[in-house]
Formats: sequence, C-alpha cells, structure tokens
Amino acid sequence: MPRRSRLARLLQSMCLAQGTLALAWLAWRWARSPAEALAGAATLLCIGPAVLALELLIAARKGNGGPVPAPTSLQLAQAWLRETGHMFRTFYWRQPFRWRAEPDHMDAACAGRMGVVLVHGFMCNRGFWNGWLRELRTRGHACIAVNLEPPFASIDTYAEMIADAVARVTQLTGRPPTIVSHSMGGLAVRAWWRSAAQPAVARIVTIGTPHRGTWIARFSWRPNAKQMRLHSDWLKELARDEQRKPLPPCTCWYSNCDNIVFPAASATLPGADNRFAPGTPHVALAFDPRVRAELVKFLTKSDPPRQGESFTGSTPEIV
Repeated sequence: MPRRSRLARLLQSMCLAQGTLALAWLAWRWARSPAEALAGAATLLCIGPAVLALELLIAARKGNGGPVPAPTSLQLAQAWLRETGHMFRTFYWRQPFRWRAEPDHMDAACAGRMGVVLVHGFMCNRGFWNGWLRELRTRGHACIAVNLEPPFASIDTYAEMIADAVARVTQLTGRPPTIVSHSMGGLAVRAWWRSAAQPAVARIVTIGTPHRGTWIARFSWRPNAKQMRLHSDWLKELARDEQRKPLPPCTCWYSNCDNIVFPAASATLPGADNRFAPGTPHVALAFDPRVRAELVKFLTKSDPPRQGESFTGSTPEIV
C-alpha cells in the first residue's frame, strides 16, 4: 500500500481552506449578527451541494434521451440528497484522511478463491473503496485497491499500476481476478488491457465509466479529463484497439441521474452486460446495493463454498 497520496494532500488543503474561511466569517460577523454569521458559514460549507444540484440539472437536460428514460423530479431530488451525503463522506473524510485506513487483503487463506482489484476514478484515491475492502476481506477474497498517481496524468500512465495489482492477486489466488472500477477507473482498466502482453481477467465491472466520454469533461484541461471528452480521439483509438483485442466479459452500470457521466448511454459498451440503475447519482452508484449484490453473486458462483457461508440476495448498502 502506498505511503503518500497527492490527491489526499490536495483534498486536505481544500478541507482546511474551506473550514478556515467558514470560521473566519463566523469570527468576523458574530458580534454584529449571529444569524448572519451562521448563514454565511453555512453558505461556504454548502458550495459542494450547490454544485451537485447544478450538475444534476445539466445532466437532466443534456444527459438522456433515446433508450434511456429521463429522470423524474423526484428522482433528481433524491439523487441530490443521496449524492450530498456521499460527497461529504468521500471527499471530506475517507479520501483526505482515511485513505490508508483499510489495507489490501492478501492473506494466504485466500488462495483458490477469486480475488478482486478495485480501481478508483478521477479526483479520487484508494480511500474511495474502504467499505468494499472491508466487505471483501470479511468474505475471504483477496483484494487490492490501487492508488492512481499522479492524479492528473494521462490515463495510459495508470496501466502499470493496474498490471501490478492484477499480477499480485493472480499469483496469490492462482486465478484471474475480477476488476471493479468506478468512473475514469474503467478507462484506466481498458488502457491496461490493450497494453498488457498476456492479460487474464474473469470479468471487468465498470460503474459510471465514460466509455464514450462525458459532456462535463469539456470544462477541464487536465490530460486525463481531456481524454474523457465526448468522442475524443483517445477514446476512438481505444475502441479501435479493442476491435483487434476484444475485452473480456464486462458488466457496465449506468444511470439516468449520473451527474458526472452523461449522456447516460455513454457509460455502456457494445456487447457488454449493461445494467441500468435508475435514479442513482455518480458516486452513490459505486455503493448501490444492486451493484454489490451482483458482484457477490458472481464471486459466490465462481468459488467453492466455505463452511457456513451462504448468500441470500439481500445486501445492505456499503457506506
């Protein structure tokens, strides 16, 4: 597990700056008007939820159509509430301060059982997967959560990190692993696949991955964000390479309330098992109980049962 994360330091600085501004406003305005002081501090702390609301409105306007049903007003409101909770847990706690809290699980007792490689997305680090790491460790599966660094490099840069994780899990378990990826992480996995000499993977699961790009990427000039623009040259080249070297079986989760990846159909792949999760926003999609349940089913069917282990199909949401 890496000792440093540039993304964690960046998020720590952002949290510190936002908290300092809020406290400074409170100290400055409290004597004059406690109500004004509290309102101003709350406004500073609510910048993130306001941005989420704007993203969802844009996604609803530009992100659907065709075979994907447009979200209802109720779905958008529920998606905003849900994503706000995940935003604070993910970007204000897990990734800046708890990104090393859950270690990779590489125990010899995992031999013979399918392992899992977890690949996060843009502006994220391995802390994104803390709940998944706990769950997979409890179930006895080897698992590694990669840390894609540097955070704003070309997506091709991350292929070596994924290759190392796949090799380690394969060596321990004696079996090709399943790769679970969120957002840009799915593109990093595809970039690794085309560059790997002899890759072996049981299944690739992508969650809210902009396989054909996303409208919102036009607002960033970071190298990896530019690659994720709608129908970018990089994405077209990736698709051409996969005609010569087809991907392994893929499951692609997508939603009509994805506030980052839209149009919604851009998160699907031709020939993949494309799964629609209506009303679910971008980060929340990775922790949706349907996504977890399908992975557990796949792992359970692939592995010999352990004594006392069973699966009922009902699983709570990972948070």
